[in-house]
Amino acid sequence: MINILDAIMVNIDSNCYGFDAVVRVIKEGVFPIIQIAIPIILIVLCTFDLGRAVLSSDDKENKKLLSRIVKRLVYALLIFFFVTVVNLVFSMVGSITENETLIKWSECWNNPSEF
Repeated sequence: MINILDAIMVNIDSNCYGFDAVVRVIKEGVFPIIQIAIPIILIVLCTFDLGRAVLSSDDKENKKLLSRIVKRLVYALLIFFFVTVVNLVFSMVGSITENETLIKWSECWNNPSEF
């Protein structure tokens, strides 16, 4: 039986100190899901709320639903741009500092080595 630790190739000499695969999963897997799927889900929920507001005859309920729609749209925009800001900050850290560790982290974030 193969030991799982033997199957994982780790390059401790890289800028990521062996976390290349984790950085790639975050940048190419987790962030796109957060940036695309969550805002789409929030927009779909807004569509349902808008449908309920149109069908409802209660003005008080309509104001509550429209308030919820606006909040969800703002949340969708914030989540979408949050990922962009995190990528921008991690990419710029290396260029605005002279700390060698932070420069290596920025290089790791921008170009994690592939096996």
